[in-house]
Amino acid sequence: MQDNLQKIANAYQTLQQMPDVQVGQTPKTEVWKDGKVKLYRYEPTNPIKTTIPVLINYALVNRYEMMDLQSDRSFMKNLLDAGIALYILDYGYPTMADQYNTMEDYLNWIDDAVEYIHTTHKISQVNLMGICQGGTFATIYAALYPQKVKNLVTLVAPFDFSTNEGLLFSWSKSMDIDKMVDGYRNIPGSFLNTGFDMLKPMMKINKMKGLTDMLEEPSKAENFMRMEKWIADSPDQAGECFRKFVKDLYQGNKLIKGEFEIFGRIVNLKDITMPLLNIYATEDHLVPPASTIPLNDYVGSKDKELYKFAGGHIGVFVGGRSQKELAPAVSSWLLTRDK
Repeated sequence: MQDNLQKIANAYQTLQQMPDVQVGQTPKTEVWKDGKVKLYRYEPTNPIKTTIPVLINYALVNRYEMMDLQSDRSFMKNLLDAGIALYILDYGYPTMADQYNTMEDYLNWIDDAVEYIHTTHKISQVNLMGICQGGTFATIYAALYPQKVKNLVTLVAPFDFSTNEGLLFSWSKSMDIDKMVDGYRNIPGSFLNTGFDMLKPMMKINKMKGLTDMLEEPSKAENFMRMEKWIADSPDQAGECFRKFVKDLYQGNKLIKGEFEIFGRIVNLKDITMPLLNIYATEDHLVPPASTIPLNDYVGSKDKELYKFAGGHIGVFVGGRSQKELAPAVSSWLLTRDK
C-alpha cells in the first residue's frame, strides 16, 4: 500500500509539472474555407518530389490529428519528409445547424477541394487518400469522378459490410438508426466513444491498471495525455449523413452490391480504374480485414495492391513500425506513380 501511495504521489507530481500537451503540430496553412469546412496545405519539410499533390480525406469520427500525434509518431511528417505534397480536409465540428448535412454535401466538399488543387497546381488530377470512413467516402468519390483522381490510397476503410467479424458490424445491423437520428438530430461524439469502449472493455481497464506506473515518467505521461486528448476530441456526426451511411452501407451493404445511389446515380466500383493501394490492419477490431480486403475484387483497376499491416486500427498511424514501414511504403508507392 505504501508503494502504491508513493506511485500515486509521483504520478500527481508529474501531472502537475506537465505542460498542456498538443497534437497536430506539423505546420499547415488554411487555403480554402466553406463554413466550418477547411482545406489545409501542409508546409513542406523537404523539397517536393511529386507533381501531383495528395488530398487526405479523414473519417468524420474523431479528428485527423491521429495522423500527426507528435513529431516522432507522425504519419504526415513522414510523408512530407519523403517529398510528398499534402493537403487535408477538416470538416470541423457539426452543430445543430448542420444536422441536415448529407453524404452528398461531404462528397461535394471533397470535389471543391479537388477543384482547388486542380486550379492551384494547374493539373487535371489529384492523388486521393482516404482514412477509415473517409476512405469509403474517397472511394465513392473516385467511382463517381474517376477522371479527377490519379491514384487512390485507402487505409483501414470499410467497404464490404456483410461481415460480422467485428462487434461494431454486428451491432449496427440491429440498430434503429432512424430513431437515433430523429432523437439526437446529430449523433454525439461521446455516444459513439462509449460504443467504441464497449467493443473491447478490457482494453480500457488494462490501460487504467498501469496508469500510475506510466505517469511516473514524464515522457510516457505526455504520450499518454496526447492520445487521451485526441480520443476525447470527438465531433458529433451530422444526422442525415450518419443515417444514410449506416442504413445504406452497414445495414444494406449497397456499395458492394452495386446498389448504392447518390446524386441520383448508382455507384459502380468498376468505374475505379486508377491505381489503387488498399491497406488493412490484421488486428483491426473497428474495421476488420474482411471488410477492407474485398474492395480489390470489385474495382476496375489493373494496377491494384493490397497491403497487409501487422497491427491495429490506430497502430497504422502511431505505432513505431508504421513510421519505419508503412509511411515509407505509401510514399514509395505514390512516387513511382507520379507520372
